[in-house]
Amino acid sequence: MQTLEAIAQRRSIRKFTDTPVADETIRELLHAATLAPSGKNAQPWRFVVVRGEKRAEMIAVMRAGMDKLKALGVDLGSSPWTIQIMEHAPVTIFIFNDEMTLESGEQTLSVQDMVFNSVSVQSVGAAIQNLLLAAHDMGLGTLWICDVFYAYPELCEWFGETHQMIAAISVGHPDEAPSSRPRKSVDEVTLWL
Repeated sequence: MQTLEAIAQRRSIRKFTDTPVADETIRELLHAATLAPSGKNAQPWRFVVVRGEKRAEMIAVMRAGMDKLKALGVDLGSSPWTIQIMEHAPVTIFIFNDEMTLESGEQTLSVQDMVFNSVSVQSVGAAIQNLLLAAHDMGLGTLWICDVFYAYPELCEWFGETHQMIAAISVGHPDEAPSSRPRKSVDEVTLWL
């Protein structure tokens, strides 16, 4: 598959079949992610792969975190729907930025540290995009998920992770073929000087 074709055809998948995804396939996706460009070649990405029986534990941890926020009156947005999607996906990969720890906290960062963190987050985003495109090329479906932030501390504690969680990606064999969503034209989003 050509790169531009993969970019144009990739879709967010929210329904997966029960077919498992082989560990070797996940390794190939992670390898594609690690080929992404990164500022100063820092390669700040770290991955936690949740599959099999651990999926139920992950969902329970997320629900517990979401319940705490709901009790405080926080609007959970689309996260209840997202958790149902994650429940049915055979694999969910959490992506962390190992250049930032929870202890360091952005409030205490110098301007230089904030720039470096921004570069690291962008590098991790490039790794995520590589993974999404590689999965599409392999006939797999993915969903890039940020609703995991509704259970951020609970998930990090469950993982034993102190680094900055950036997102999660659910992966599986697609059980839907959504059409493309509307996109703004290049002229709507570009200023030419």
